[in-house]
Amino acid sequence: MNVSRLMRTAVVACGTAAVALAANTAGMQAGKATLKSAGQMAFGPNGVLFVGDSLGASIVALDSGDTAKAKPGGTIEIKALNEKIAAALGTTADQITINDMVVNPTSKRVYVSVTRGRGADAVAVIMRTDASGKLTELSLDNIKHATVAIPNAPAENATDARAASRRLEAITDLAYVDGKVIVAGLSNEEFSSTLRSIPYPFQAVDKGAGIEIYHGAHGRFETNAPVRTFVPYDIAGQKHILAAYTCTPLVRIPVSELKAGAKVKGTTIAELGNRNRPLDMIAYSKDKGQYILMANSSRGVMKLKAEGLEKYEPIVAKTEGQGVPFETIADLKGVQQLDKLDDTHAVLLTDAGGSLDLRTIALP
Repeated sequence: MNVSRLMRTAVVACGTAAVALAANTAGMQAGKATLKSAGQMAFGPNGVLFVGDSLGASIVALDSGDTAKAKPGGTIEIKALNEKIAAALGTTADQITINDMVVNPTSKRVYVSVTRGRGADAVAVIMRTDASGKLTELSLDNIKHATVAIPNAPAENATDARAASRRLEAITDLAYVDGKVIVAGLSNEEFSSTLRSIPYPFQAVDKGAGIEIYHGAHGRFETNAPVRTFVPYDIAGQKHILAAYTCTPLVRIPVSELKAGAKVKGTTIAELGNRNRPLDMIAYSKDKGQYILMANSSRGVMKLKAEGLEKYEPIVAKTEGQGVPFETIADLKGVQQLDKLDDTHAVLLTDAGGSLDLRTIALP
């Protein structure tokens, strides 16, 4: 190959990469990033970490600087993660709450959102593993970041019928999809269950789309129950949000319908059991099949078949169980969070009698 042509190709490639990186950090400013709380997280391109701050009613984009590609074949095993985080932060495990765990898809480092302390003195912290598995804090004191406010979040003192804070559910899950951050949670609107589609780099946020679903276990339509966890998923060639709710409807919602002020009726395609709260979910392929893996508070880890989700009839009558078939993975116990490590493995955060452990498994 002509050497000068090779050099020009390399320069163009580097320039293209630099432009892409600049696009994904556009609007960011270096300085102290303020988080009143650190909840749900998701990665975008080029190491941009999105953090949901329910107390601050905002989404914060952080330039993690974590863009080096990992070597293939690595695993992650950390026993007593909560104790190690507490030690790194100079406190005890009973003063640590782990809110979410995600894997950087490029570097394969694990990021954990943490609340240190209780009540008014609680502090939001982001921890991450290094290449050797050691935990370090992602400093927010001087980091490139951008913040966008949620305009119609529940009031700071708003509570539900059980006196639980509605503000803490302003952001229940989020994901980056094709240049937008999709955010689930509650608003102060009449249809308080809300999905927002926020362009990134950030622009002003509209009030989102109100979501109505039929809850088979309850035998009624609902507009105030928040999505607990979701995964972006292509159904019949269209982008959808596959969302899970408490007690446990599984609902498909077209991303194209998430317009400002829209009232969107999701399609319930499964009832997976009541008295249960879905915690986390991922989508993956194995042996030419498509699957969803969902961790739950009281019904274990479910493996759902994900082909042909457009073919299931909407559930519009009271039922305890119906729709998408699944199996419970009996040997996965106490799973609190999960994320894909690569195409064949996942990282789990499990509760082993009070010890919160990170471990790698082969996707079932």
